[in-house]
Amino acid sequence: MHPLIQFLDGPSGRRAGLVGRGLDVWEVIATVRDNERSLTLAAEYLQIPVGLVEAAVAYYGEFSEEIDLEITSNESEYDRGYAAAVAGLRALHR
Repeated sequence: MHPLIQFLDGPSGRRAGLVGRGLDVWEVIATVRDNERSLTLAAEYLQIPVGLVEAAVAYYGEFSEEIDLEITSNESEYDRGYAAAVAGLRALHR
């Protein structure tokens, strides 16, 4: 069991999240990666205590495949949405 981690159900299924924060673990891990792998910088960016980032990292240590899959899925959805927006802008300028 991981303290400070709760499970949420949503459109993408069951996800691990931080208790009382509305952040999924995958979001915290992606932010850590985007901030030079610094837990402190990620905590500052997310405006949460570094202890919550540490809790997400601990969960990731045990369930990295699950979290990596969620990160990849989110990146794919972003890419799909971005491509649709670009296509829409092009269509408007014809």
